[in-house]
Amino acid sequence: MQWIYSTQQEKQAKGQTSREGGLDACVHLDGKEYQTMSGFGGCFNELGYLALGKLPQDKRDEVLDALFLEEGLNLCYNRLPIGASDYAESWYSLNETDGDYDMECFSIERDRGCLIPYIREAQKRRSDMTLFASPWSPPSWMKFPKAYNYGTLVWDERTLQAYALYFEKFVKAYAAEGVRIDQVHVQNEPVADQKFPSCVWTGEQMRDFIRDYLGPRFEQSGMDTEIWLGTLNCPDENNGGPVWQRTNYNCFANTVLMDAAARRYVCGVSYQWAGKYAVAQTHRDYPDVKLIQSENECGNGENSWAYAMYVFTLMSHYITNGVSAYTYWNMALENGGRSTWGWWQNSMVSVDPQARTYMLNPEFYLFWHFSHFVKPGAVVLGTQGNFSSNTVAFRNPDGQVILVMLNPFGSDKVVEIEGGEKAVLPPQSINTFIL
Repeated sequence: MQWIYSTQQEKQAKGQTSREGGLDACVHLDGKEYQTMSGFGGCFNELGYLALGKLPQDKRDEVLDALFLEEGLNLCYNRLPIGASDYAESWYSLNETDGDYDMECFSIERDRGCLIPYIREAQKRRSDMTLFASPWSPPSWMKFPKAYNYGTLVWDERTLQAYALYFEKFVKAYAAEGVRIDQVHVQNEPVADQKFPSCVWTGEQMRDFIRDYLGPRFEQSGMDTEIWLGTLNCPDENNGGPVWQRTNYNCFANTVLMDAAARRYVCGVSYQWAGKYAVAQTHRDYPDVKLIQSENECGNGENSWAYAMYVFTLMSHYITNGVSAYTYWNMALENGGRSTWGWWQNSMVSVDPQARTYMLNPEFYLFWHFSHFVKPGAVVLGTQGNFSSNTVAFRNPDGQVILVMLNPFGSDKVVEIEGGEKAVLPPQSINTFIL
């Protein structure tokens, strides 16, 4: 048995198990098997690539190697925005020509500056990665009010047909650049009416758009890019409207998936943020529908060890409730992680543009304990014992068993693992056991 642990003071250290001493807790495999993992990943954003561009070439390559090579984080299930995310350098869409319903002026020229080079750097290191994409906002002229932030899609035939064409154009334009888009997810956070690029949708609207416009458009074009219902941030207690609209998963996932004509086009459901409250219901009601977590909660830019331990609980929650992939948000940002809309967020890597150096943050090491060891194709395993809620277990395709375990307490905990081996987990530590 191998044991590697990380604490705030000590990263990727080797531990030694034994059969001696007392016992605080135990965790054992219970013989049950669950979903197959597709991998872990992050999101390609403009501000991330611009931050990396402020490093010397050798340092930039070190970061990219650490993120994407199998020897590093092995990030292989990655995301990009369609148009501007809230971590774009400035807001934009891929067609701002008012009334261009035929998409004659559609262009990804802006993306050739940051997003496509960023993705190509990842492809050099992980050529077989999965890539999914979602818009934060449609073109502003397709919305009411006519703006990137706030508002909703204009709901008429011309606009809906044009917006489906917009998705098709995006997938084909990226393919022409040598970048395959494996999945499109209809809208980033459809219940977020925000000051950054956003667009509000109801579940009925998502159902109808997928069923009557986007699905038929992809089908008629012979496209094999998957359509996903996402990225859902509902239920959301912080938005207005009747409580039942904010808290009931039936308003989105169940509304779409109960409709057989819409469901035939839906290959999976993606959840993030407040969507964590609906993922278990979706998995229970639709066990055959693939689920992923599409955006890690991003903190406040402090990149603390305490927040990394909180993110462990998020990863455990999503994985034990059926997701097959877990995606981080900003992989790299300048120190502090400030956005163009005035918010600060965590990142795996922080870049100091003045010193032209970088730092690997706590959530980098947290992810390493999962993504470096848990390979695509790994099966999630059940556990039992009074430390099970702090443990996520996997069996890799080669038969190797991986246990990722949190000690959230401020003191050592002696935990018995498979075969009677005991480990003294350091306080507030993240641990990986290879059986």
